[in-house]
Amino acid sequence: MTQKTHKILGLMSGTSLDGLDLAYCHFTKENGAWQYKIIKTTTVAYSSELQKVLKNAIHMSALELIALHNSYGTWLGEQAGAFITENNVAVDYIASHGHTTHHQPALGVTLQIGSGHHLANASTYKTITDFRSNDVALGGQGAPLVPIGDLLLFKEYDFCLNLGGISNISLQVAKKRIAYDIGLANMILNYITRKIDLEYDANGDLARAGALNKTMLYRLNSLAYYKLPYPKSIGYEWFLNEVVPIVDATEDSIENLLHTAVHHICDQIAIQIQEHKHQKKQQLLITGGGALNTFIMDTLKEKLQNTITCVIPEKELIDFKEAMVFAFMGVLKVGNELNVLKSVTGAKRDSCSGIIYQPN
Repeated sequence: MTQKTHKILGLMSGTSLDGLDLAYCHFTKENGAWQYKIIKTTTVAYSSELQKVLKNAIHMSALELIALHNSYGTWLGEQAGAFITENNVAVDYIASHGHTTHHQPALGVTLQIGSGHHLANASTYKTITDFRSNDVALGGQGAPLVPIGDLLLFKEYDFCLNLGGISNISLQVAKKRIAYDIGLANMILNYITRKIDLEYDANGDLARAGALNKTMLYRLNSLAYYKLPYPKSIGYEWFLNEVVPIVDATEDSIENLLHTAVHHICDQIAIQIQEHKHQKKQQLLITGGGALNTFIMDTLKEKLQNTITCVIPEKELIDFKEAMVFAFMGVLKVGNELNVLKSVTGAKRDSCSGIIYQPN
């Protein structure tokens, strides 16, 4: 019997604010196991104006935020429609993460803007959005969500580490999937480089040239979040309130700030991996933009002391894994299968999350 192939366009905008990732993927289920293929990808860089708007959305009034939610949804739909037309691909539906502007699960709040109504109408395709809020309504963190993809698509790895704006990790513990935000990643690095009008530190070259600021490192490593038990997650609000004051209060060169931030990032990742590591040789899959930062990779390997094999896959998977997994979450939603795990988020129960919008 021919297996059904689900043809999905996944959209992802992350906390690093570098642009919109689009991943056109095929998914099939064979002998009870899901298989994926990433067929075509692109990233639409944000204009400086849109980047500024998204960055400052946290400070908007309710009316301004609703207007942005709708206009950004239309923009997403236009980008998706253009991608489909330019690449002449057959798409069953679009699955969009949106862009997170607010995330405070302790208050029962998470918001990913990008109106599904507007996205579906602008693209003319059925669309699934809003993957996080149902889990928060069930008492969960609403994050991280990518571990459902780690469980069903990347089970051969002992650990899956994503280095986007935030670092998060996923693994099996006692036959259950757990995952949580470790802490900082590109968010702090990009904040520092933008002080000199540089979008990011290519290859970590500036950071590699710097030296450690021990006071800054101590203050970052002492942040209260790192002592909290999982499940746990952080958002841009936490970064603004807890991290930015430390960076801004540190009078040092950009190179030294970056060098220290990288050591902090890797300190916290290494602590978490060592906590869960078994005696046998284990594999760590690393994706997200941070995997392309060679100074981060060298520093992390040094702190892990060769007890873990770091696997850095092909660049397409590094860059587009999150967009691909949200496409996969859309497949699970349409099939009414569980796509958010309570063992990861701390919710009352597993759920099939996402809202489906039809174009009109």
